[in-house]
Amino acid sequence: MIAAKFHWELCIYQVNCLVSGATGFIGRELCHQLAARQLPFTALSRRGGPLADGTATVAVDFCCHDVDAGLLQGVDLVFHLAGIAHQQAEDSAYEKINYQATLALAKASEKAGVKCFVYLSSVKAMGPPAGSAVRSEEQLCAPENAYGLSKWRAEQDLRSAFAASSMSVIILRPALVYGAGVKGNLATLAGAVRRGLPRPPEIGGRSMIAVQDLAGLMVQIACEPPCGVHTWIVCDGQRYSARRIYGLMRKALGKGPGVSYLPVWLWRVGAYLADIRRGPGEGSTFDKIFGVELYSSAALVRELPWQPEFELADIVAEIMAAPVEKSQ
Repeated sequence: MIAAKFHWELCIYQVNCLVSGATGFIGRELCHQLAARQLPFTALSRRGGPLADGTATVAVDFCCHDVDAGLLQGVDLVFHLAGIAHQQAEDSAYEKINYQATLALAKASEKAGVKCFVYLSSVKAMGPPAGSAVRSEEQLCAPENAYGLSKWRAEQDLRSAFAASSMSVIILRPALVYGAGVKGNLATLAGAVRRGLPRPPEIGGRSMIAVQDLAGLMVQIACEPPCGVHTWIVCDGQRYSARRIYGLMRKALGKGPGVSYLPVWLWRVGAYLADIRRGPGEGSTFDKIFGVELYSSAALVRELPWQPEFELADIVAEIMAAPVEKSQ
């Protein structure tokens, strides 16, 4: 694993944290960085499996149960990462886990005297982009699926319910998160590159963020929690087209830039066939590969002394070398 470039000085104050979704892709990195800062934390996971270093987690299935109030006693800050991500699920499951369980945990945290609640939302809560411009936090459209809607509803209710609360609420909207063990579209593209995918056309582009940088931001918030309610986009400021990602993945494998021999219309046909094979409800494959989703972290950088330390080029070798891990 690439060592984070963060300065691991201890926090001025002792902060007791609780992390839901601790064995997920982002949760594992967050717990690793909390341990490196010697910040005590309680880790929650759906099945109760241990972290890689053997740290025990408490089993909490947000589909069926709320967090026991006893787990929140003495906790200063809650990181709520648990939720259903981009996968096929019933709309009711997104409603229950991403929305209702989030509000229930936030209210229980306030009642227990927690000082800060950090909610990991998503840029998908902002709805699909209306064009190719870089978007700020206020540039919103109606979410296009149950996942985005559940995140948006949770955001809205957190902002309204805790606007006057003594517990600060930090809503983070990360763009696509990359790192070793990543799943989803990046893992699919990595597999296709290994199998000899031809070089994609130079169209589209999206914002992303390294999992190390996202977790580092959350640790910084734990050390110096802002007051009030804030909503911030998190990305690394780079524009990643499918061709740029493809080139970096090829380079990590020790290969050249690849050969372009498929016109854009054939990529459209291939994506359309993939849509048919996968079935309805997952969105356009072509848009996922070649669409434009660009975001700005300018508001976050203005408000906090945070800057991303990584770009995909720093992490891509790990992505190509590491097997995809399963959450516990």
